[in-house]
Amino acid sequence: MLVFTKIVETGSFSAAGKVLDLTASAVSKLLGRIEERLGVQLVRRSTRQLVITNEGKHFYDSCVRILNDIEEAEQGVSQGTVAPHGVLRVNVSLPFGTHHLIPLVPEFHQRYPEITLDISLTDALVDLQRERIDVAIRMGPLADASFRARVLGESRRAVVASPAYVAAHGRPQTPEDLQRHRCLGFNFRRSLDEWPFLVDRHTVYMPMRGDMLTNNGETMRQLTLDGMGISRLGLFHVARDIEAGRLVELLREYNPDDKEEIHAIFSNQRYMPLRVRVFIDFLVERIGPELRRFAAS
Repeated sequence: MLVFTKIVETGSFSAAGKVLDLTASAVSKLLGRIEERLGVQLVRRSTRQLVITNEGKHFYDSCVRILNDIEEAEQGVSQGTVAPHGVLRVNVSLPFGTHHLIPLVPEFHQRYPEITLDISLTDALVDLQRERIDVAIRMGPLADASFRARVLGESRRAVVASPAYVAAHGRPQTPEDLQRHRCLGFNFRRSLDEWPFLVDRHTVYMPMRGDMLTNNGETMRQLTLDGMGISRLGLFHVARDIEAGRLVELLREYNPDDKEEIHAIFSNQRYMPLRVRVFIDFLVERIGPELRRFAAS
């Protein structure tokens, strides 16, 4: 397994051999033995490059998890205690990571100094298996049944604008009034965004076409603060701006049930590495109570 992972990570037999102090021929023979035992081709060979097959990609992900578990178990035994350690890859949206996760990193590091956090902040959805993400924090309904999830909490979403925008363009009184306003949207979703509103006791989805788009919530928040338009953002993101008067919530009476759950999702493997378990427990302990005030604020 170690030989195979090094082939994938270095891209050649010779480079993997240098890392493992083996000849390229020995590396090639070991790979051949693995493929013969499994009955599948993991790597396609050519004179110019090695190409990992789909079966090889799945096998690589499993090998990495197993090797990490072995390393963690051995270190725990050698130190007389099972101490969580190793690299923990975390993926989270830019707003949630900036305002809620990053401020907690010093505390987590103090508790678990042997865990190396590798945090990526992006609002775009990434392939968690391909990117080898251990834990991701996601908003809204979950679509991938191959991952397990733990609810951290939920947050109401609010339609907001800056006081300067409201002073210049007026305050919408009904959802229909938004058609005459500049509404900001995301460029990684459908070109037609729909905002839910409660009208005559029924949820109506209003299509919003904005002339300004962005790929992350933090940029949208800043554009809204700068008076560039009206946006729909999670309260976990803008509650402090509303409290400080930097933003004004609009049409509150029309969207009391516009909420989304926030989950920590992780691989559906049989044995969860200790570093993953302690991190998720930490999120539930520290972020869970904080999110409760955003569910019905």
